[in-house]
Amino acid sequence: MTNTFRAKIGDDGRVVIPATFRKQPGFHPGDTVVIEQDGDAVKISSYAQVLKEVQEHFRQYVKPGQSVVDELIAERRAEAAQEEAELAEWLARHGRSGA
Repeated sequence: MTNTFRAKIGDDGRVVIPATFRKQPGFHPGDTVVIEQDGDAVKISSYAQVLKEVQEHFRQYVKPGQSVVDELIAERRAEAAQEEAELAEWLARHGRSGA
């Protein structure tokens, strides 16, 4: 079922979202929303809903039992070790100590 409401855009570009439209998605004053344009249409979604949709989309790329956090930490540690090795090599070539 589609609900329809007629509203005017104010001089400052604001549009008031009717209470009945704010209740179902759980919009509250001060909340962050995501506004998407699809051709001539505009869609307003809660930030939480968009975040949930993005997480669900990317969940398909995570293997069962795999921790993306552990993988990220391991990658960052490897990068840090590589940076340390490169710095030590540069210091050695230039006759400097790493202290």
